[in-house]
Amino acid sequence: MPRRPPPQIKTRAFLANLPIFSEMGATELDRIAAGTVPLYFDKGQSIVQCGDPCTGFHLVVYGQVKLAFTSPQGVEKVVEIIRPGQSFGEALMFLDKPYVVFAQALADSMLLHVTKQAVFEELGPNPFARRMIAGLARRLHGLETGCSSASSARAALASRTARSCSSPSSCRSRSPRSGSCGAFHRDDDIS
Repeated sequence: MPRRPPPQIKTRAFLANLPIFSEMGATELDRIAAGTVPLYFDKGQSIVQCGDPCTGFHLVVYGQVKLAFTSPQGVEKVVEIIRPGQSFGEALMFLDKPYVVFAQALADSMLLHVTKQAVFEELGPNPFARRMIAGLARRLHGLETGCSSASSARAALASRTARSCSSPSSCRSRSPRSGSCGAFHRDDDIS
C-alpha cells in the first residue's frame, strides 16, 4: 500500500499560536515563516547527532522526539521527550554551539526547522541579546523538565554540557550510530 503524503500545515498560523512567537507582529511572523522548513521523519529516524552544528531550532508539530546521549559505558540516557508544540535547540542556536545530544523520532513526526539565519536577521547584530536569550532558553528547558528530580538532574547535566561543549571537536567521541558524545567523558553522575 503506498504511503499517504504527509499533511500540510499553514506554517505562519502554527507559529503564531506558539508562546515563543505570540507577541510578534504579522510582518515579523511572515519573515520567520519564510525561514522555516517543514521536515518529516519516520519512527526511529535520526534527526540530529551529537556534535552536529545547530543551524536553527526545531518545533514538533506532531509525533514525539527523544533527546538523548550514550554514556561512555554505552548506556543510552534520555534527557527529554519533546511533544507537539514543544521545541529543542534554541539555547544551542543562540550560543552557536553544536548539539550535545542526539534527537530521534519516537513516532512518525513532523517538525518545523526555524533557521538560525531567519531568527538572527530579526534580532540584528546584538550579541548581548543573543546571549541573554540563550540563557533564558536554557532556563526554560530546565524548568520544563524540572518536574521530577531525575528529570531535573538530566536537564542540569545537559545544560552544563551545553556550556562546556564549545565546538564539534569537544564532542570528540561522536559516533553516528550510537549518538555517543565525548562531552560526557567526565565522572558526572547522571543516573
